[in-house]
Amino acid sequence: MTDDLNRAKTQIMWLGTSQQLDKITVRDVQLLSTEVTVVDSTRNLGVIIDSQLSLEAHVAAVCRSGYYQLWQLRPVKRSPSADAAKPLVQAFISSRLDYCNALLYGLSDGLMRRLQSVQNPAARLVTGARRRDHITPILRQLHWLPVRQRVTFKIAVLVFQCLTQHLIPCRHTSSSK
Repeated sequence: MTDDLNRAKTQIMWLGTSQQLDKITVRDVQLLSTEVTVVDSTRNLGVIIDSQLSLEAHVAAVCRSGYYQLWQLRPVKRSPSADAAKPLVQAFISSRLDYCNALLYGLSDGLMRRLQSVQNPAARLVTGARRRDHITPILRQLHWLPVRQRVTFKIAVLVFQCLTQHLIPCRHTSSSK
């Protein structure tokens, strides 16, 4: 057995408020025989976690990826088959917005608006709507929930599945004694 850690896969991150983190001066930690550098953010299962748990870096990465995919899907708008756009957008955009989105519950309005700003042009791409058209009827037409409601729905589905699959023990009360 070796005492060395894999430096490429080992990270340390301090968690706290910006005021608390400003007080920490330790930038390297000795673990076994390896010196590990403290990082401000890290990726775990595709989610970027930052030291303040704000998910700001994760939202930025999702938006950047979503805008890139929208840019790549532009030619679909001129495609003879408008039906081809919906599954492509769902595969490349909606899947990114939905991946681990239960972590986004309670996210600030500003960060949630940034995610919504990816879904809106995706919906317009699918329907051929113009930029100045109101988005709510377009999302309704596609049967797409806005991002914040998608998060709430995902959590509700997970709770429902837990309760109905008896993964969480529940008490059954009887009316007779």
